[in-house]
Formats: sequence, C-alpha cells, structure tokens
Amino acid sequence: MAGFSGMKVAIGDPFKAGSLASKARQRRWQMFEERFPDIADMRVLDLGGFVKFWREMPKRPGELVIMNLDVQDTAHLQEDWARVVTGDACAPPASVANDRFDLVFSNSLIEHVGGHLKRQELADVVEELAPHHWVQTPYRYFPVEAHYLFPGFQFLPVRARAALAHRWAFSAWRSAPSEAVHDVLWVEFLSQTEMQYYFPKSEILQEKFCGLTKSIIAWK
Repeated sequence: MAGFSGMKVAIGDPFKAGSLASKARQRRWQMFEERFPDIADMRVLDLGGFVKFWREMPKRPGELVIMNLDVQDTAHLQEDWARVVTGDACAPPASVANDRFDLVFSNSLIEHVGGHLKRQELADVVEELAPHHWVQTPYRYFPVEAHYLFPGFQFLPVRARAALAHRWAFSAWRSAPSEAVHDVLWVEFLSQTEMQYYFPKSEILQEKFCGLTKSIIAWK
C-alpha cells in the first residue's frame, strides 16, 4: 500500500514538488503570467481557491481576496496581501458582490458548482466583478479523469464511478462508501463549447499534455 500511496502522490498531488500535477500547475502558471504580467499590481478575487496556492506562486497579487465554501484555517494567516471570505462563488456575500477587482481567478471550480444554472450564475459573477478573468477547468474529453486518475472515468455509469471512487488506489482522494455517489455526482466536466457559452466574450485557451487538451481556460 505504501508503494501505491507514493505513486498516487507523485502523480496527483499539485503541492508535491516534481509530481505530474505540480509540473502541470507550473506550466499553467506560465500561461497565466504571460497574459497577466502585472499580477503583482492587481486586485484579485480567487473563487474557490486557497491561500496555500498563492503562497507557492512566483508572483502574488498586490491584493487578494479568496472566497471558498470550505472554511479555511486562517489562524496563522499573517499576509497583509490576502483576505479569506467564506461564501458561495455563485452568490457572493455583499462584502464581495459590492466590491470590484481587476481580475477574477478560478481554478477547477466551475465543474463542482452543481449543474447548468449554477455554472451560469458563476459566469455572471465572474463577468460582473472584474474586467479580466482566468477560469480554468479540466477538459471533459481528456482520456484520464483529473480527480480519480482513471481512464474514461467520467463516461462510466454512476454505479461504476462510485465503486471506483472508494476503491481505486490512484485517486487524488478516496470517497467513503456512504459518500461515493454524492462525490461523483458533484463533478461535471465541461466541453469547449460549454465553456464558450458561459464566457462568450472570452478566448478559450487549451492546456495540453502529450499533445492532448488536458484543461480549458476562459481568458479575458
């Protein structure tokens, strides 16, 4: 089991130096920085993000607000450039909804918000709160599913996905049997057509891996 665990980390942990996920994140950051070279002077809203992500980036925003449904441990948050808000990205609290930012950033969130109407609500929030945005999501038709690291996982029946969710050793996380159906239903990957629909004024970028589109990014 230790061997499986070590291989899983080497493949799927984006915070593990040298892992495939970490290398992919670094390449994505290069794409991001090419388009937003003045990020250090920008006021950024990160929807669904974590402070840890920004701590490890080569550049940080001049001012950052991170909003996530998950309550984050901020006891040791000493950075004066970051503020954490607990809230729904599809319906932000007034402290965020009435504010304005230079850039809205979102990494692997839109596939988790819960259906078409919620995705549209999220896209509307992104458009309203800043003139620029960067919204990334795993691509539906990449052969290996991004969360469970199983080939074709996203195309399997729900029952099969649920069984794999708590048994497959290489998953980025393991679901308890009682939560497996809930967990797999909470992931809905997007096609490029859908992403363009939600962000009609944006350019849709393709992040490649081995010549195949791994994720898609709405960039404005």
